[in-house]
Amino acid sequence: MRWKVQMTKVMFLCTGNTCRSQMAEGFARELGKGIVASYSAGLMPAGVVHPRAIAVMKEAGIDISDQRSKGIDTNLLHKMDMIVTLCGNAEASCPVTPPEIKRMHWPIDDPVHAMGTEEGILKAFRKARDEIQEKIVALIYTLKSGDRP
Repeated sequence: MRWKVQMTKVMFLCTGNTCRSQMAEGFARELGKGIVASYSAGLMPAGVVHPRAIAVMKEAGIDISDQRSKGIDTNLLHKMDMIVTLCGNAEASCPVTPPEIKRMHWPIDDPVHAMGTEEGILKAFRKARDEIQEKIVALIYTLKSGDRP
């Protein structure tokens, strides 16, 4: 007899859905195969995924070039098991969700606002990517152990 594994539906939210939430969606999709169904959205979607986010994710072996910046679909939001906000604005402004939906906040600096040389800006994108990857790996480990974070 085969057991059907219930995947945990996770939505990652940011303001513009251009960078951090896109990276989180990509990591969760790739690293959480069979465990996590990942989604992302923005409070005020910019309509594009930032090219530097695509580039640094490609360095990590994950292609997010087909992902799209999108707004919050409230029907989909209410079907989530977990919502993770990645910026203070999203944490404060996320629509009200039912109490059974777990909410987490991962405050990660927005690399889109980095200034300086191209290498310095890419360093900020890599830092955000690496922080998000660490949190995704920890989340997946927790979900595999059967615990709810």
